[in-house]
Amino acid sequence: MSGFEDIREHMEIIGADGVHIGTVDRVEDNRIKMIRADSGVGHQDEHHFIPRGLVAEVEGDKVRLTARGDVVADLFEQEKSGEPIGH
Repeated sequence: MSGFEDIREHMEIIGADGVHIGTVDRVEDNRIKMIRADSGVGHQDEHHFIPRGLVAEVEGDKVRLTARGDVVADLFEQEKSGEPIGH
């Protein structure tokens, strides 16, 4: 179990390699909504979401993902479409 239900506002989201990805705004359905201002360089214009399936575990005040920081931005979902960015 990943601990998805333990995710809270303002937790740090990190990649599998420990790189900072963003900050939790809130959980909506089976996705983490990221704070717009902290969802990656060039991505501040709209909210982005991380699907539940990318959450490896919750450890303390951090949400660790299964993907490395250098590839996780390609897996974000956009606010409007729910489709991964870049697809």
